[in-house]
Amino acid sequence: MSAAADLRALAIASRPVSWINTAYPFAAVAILTTGRVDAAFVVGTLFFLVPYNLLMYGVNDVFDYASDLANPRKGGVEGATLPPRLHRPTLVAAGLLAAPFVVALVVLGAHRPWSWAVLAVSLFAVVAYSAPGLRFKEIPVLDSVTSSTHFVSPALYAMALTGTTVTPALAAAMAAFFLWGTASHAFGAVQDVVPDREAGIGSIATAFGAARTVRLALGAWILAGLLMLAAPWPASLAALLAIPYVASAAPYLRVADARSGSANRAWRRFLGINYACGAALTMLLILCASEGLFA
Repeated sequence: MSAAADLRALAIASRPVSWINTAYPFAAVAILTTGRVDAAFVVGTLFFLVPYNLLMYGVNDVFDYASDLANPRKGGVEGATLPPRLHRPTLVAAGLLAAPFVVALVVLGAHRPWSWAVLAVSLFAVVAYSAPGLRFKEIPVLDSVTSSTHFVSPALYAMALTGTTVTPALAAAMAAFFLWGTASHAFGAVQDVVPDREAGIGSIATAFGAARTVRLALGAWILAGLLMLAAPWPASLAALLAIPYVASAAPYLRVADARSGSANRAWRRFLGINYACGAALTMLLILCASEGLFA
């Protein structure tokens, strides 16, 4: 196998389609709260764009290899199936790529030591989700909480790194974001109920069943939308972004465990909804900035 093919496999393992999901929260908070593009912004955005995702998904693909082989939706945008000979190189590459960024961020955050703790929690959650001996992904409820931490912690880290003042509205927004992440993971787990149970893997969906998990996800998305109503106008318009997720998942409220794989159709829509809602959120943030909400 050529070096180019190996690099392509590593790139697929990092889930390029999801890079924006972790870089965006950091970049958006950093630029909106400081109004400048500095070294911390550039290093942090690049770190959460690629190295963070290779670490998160690479570790996952290495230690989930056996179960992924039996999962029909793995092997592409929804998860790589790395050949065993690439397992060690993937872990080494993930660590080596992340290390210089982490060191730089620690140095850049020296004047705010609290940022070190947030970064440490973020990195721990990334590893603990999949690594042997921890495997938070197999502990029902903790799996969804940890997954949500993967996406919310970059925003929280940006707040800690920039010394952002936490207002009630900002706290509500972060809570809504966390609920969105928890709901998204829980709903994503529904489609894997059958293969996970066959492989003896636990998850929030295998524990609660497909239909009940869908209801929990819908409740979390709805609560996230309601929390955003606490934000000042026009930021409160973000509450509307919960609607596409609820509408997409609602048809599966009564899905039987045996047919839970059919939820993959909604999950594929979810990937597109993320981009559409992300674009709408960007425009809304620009509007909020023009209104001086972040001043």
